[in-house]
Amino acid sequence: MARVFPNWLKAYMDYTRDSESPNTFHFWTGVSTLAGALRRRVWIDMKKFQWTPNFYIILVGPPGVAAKSTSISMGMNLLSQIKGVKFGPESMTWQKLARSLSDAIEYVEFTDLNGSRDRVAMSCLTVQISELGTFMRYDDDQLISFLTRMWDGQRDKFRHETVGSGVVEIDNPWLNFIGATTPSWLRTNFPETTITGGLTSRIVFVYGDKKRALIPYPDAVIPDAQYKQLRADLISDLTEIASLSGPYRLSSFARDWGEAWYADHNNPDLRPQHLSSERFAGYLARKQTHLHKFAIILAASKRSQLIIEEDDLKEADQILTMNEQDMVRVFDTIGTVLQSDHVHEIVGTVKFFGFMTTRLLWQQSMAHMSLKDFEEAVKAAVHGRLLEVTTQNNQSGVCIPGSQKGTKSA
Repeated sequence: MARVFPNWLKAYMDYTRDSESPNTFHFWTGVSTLAGALRRRVWIDMKKFQWTPNFYIILVGPPGVAAKSTSISMGMNLLSQIKGVKFGPESMTWQKLARSLSDAIEYVEFTDLNGSRDRVAMSCLTVQISELGTFMRYDDDQLISFLTRMWDGQRDKFRHETVGSGVVEIDNPWLNFIGATTPSWLRTNFPETTITGGLTSRIVFVYGDKKRALIPYPDAVIPDAQYKQLRADLISDLTEIASLSGPYRLSSFARDWGEAWYADHNNPDLRPQHLSSERFAGYLARKQTHLHKFAIILAASKRSQLIIEEDDLKEADQILTMNEQDMVRVFDTIGTVLQSDHVHEIVGTVKFFGFMTTRLLWQQSMAHMSLKDFEEAVKAAVHGRLLEVTTQNNQSGVCIPGSQKGTKSA
C-alpha cells in the first residue's frame, strides 16, 4: 500500500501545530512513536551484534510551562491504533516488567539480505511514562541493570531465576520508553554516579522551558475535516511502517560516510568542546549506536525500502548533535552540589524579573538560602557569566548577559 506522506515525522509535526509544547518535545515523541511501531521487526545486522530502533527518551522541563505528558500522549495515542503494538504499565518492579515482556512474545517472518526467508521470535514493549518517578528508581540496582541490558536490544534470550518469582525467560527482548520529568526531580533523584554509569548514556534527554506559541483555544487551529483526515492518514502510514520486517542495508555511500564519521568521532583532537567533560564519555562511547538506531527511524519515516542512505546518517548526526545542547543542560542538573542549586535558583529568578538590584534579588532568595550562600552563589553566577553586573536607572544590579528586559514588579 502506497504511503500518503513522503516523510511521516514531518507530517506528525504538522499534526501537533495546535500544541504549545516545544518542537523538540513533539519531534522526539514522534521518534518514540515510530520506534514503537517498528519494534524489533527491523534492525541493522553487524553479525556479532545488531542495532535496533528502540529509544529511551526523557522530556525534561519545569512544571506548568511545557505540557510534557500531553505531548507524549499525542504520539502514543496514534501508536495505540496499530495492531500488534503492546504497551507496558508505567509503574512496576523489574520482575513485573520482565514478565510483561515475556508475555508480549510474537513471531515475525522476514527475508534476509541473501534472499532467504526466516522467522524469529521477539518480545517488544513500549512504555509511556507520564511521571518518571513512578517508573525509575536509581536505588533499585536490579531495575537499572535490567533497563541497561534491554536498551541494547540484542538477539538473545534473557533468563533470570529468583527464589520468589521462579524462572523468567524472554526471547529477544526489546524495550522502548518515553517519559517526562522536571529538572528538580532529576537533581533530587539522579546521583552524580548515574552520569558515568551505563543507563544515563543510553537516554536521549530533551529539554524545554518555553512554549513555542500561545494557543488559548487549540480546537480552532486545525479545521475539523483537515484534522480528522490528517489523523487518519498518519495512522494509515504508521500501519504500513509497522508492517516492515527484516534487516536494513547500509548503502555504499552510507558506509563510506559512516567510516569517515567514526574516524573523526574517535579522534580526541576533534572532540566537541561542549562534550569535553568526562561526564559525557559514556554518551560519546555509545553515540555510534544512537546514530544508527536513529537512522533506522529516519529511513522508515521516508520509505518502505529497508535501506539506510547517506542522508539518513547525516540527518541523524545533525539532530543528535543539536540535541546534545539539551543534554548538557540536563546533565548540569544531575548530581549538582548545593551551591549549584542556589545558582540555578538565582539565575532563574533574574531571568524572570530581568534586571534586579542585589537587594531585591536577596529578598526573593532569602527563604531558600542563607546570606552567605546567596553572596557566594551570585559571585559564582557572575564568574560563570550566567549573570552580569550592570546599572539601570542609576541602580546597580544584575541581569542575564545580553538581556534588554526591564524590571518587573516583584
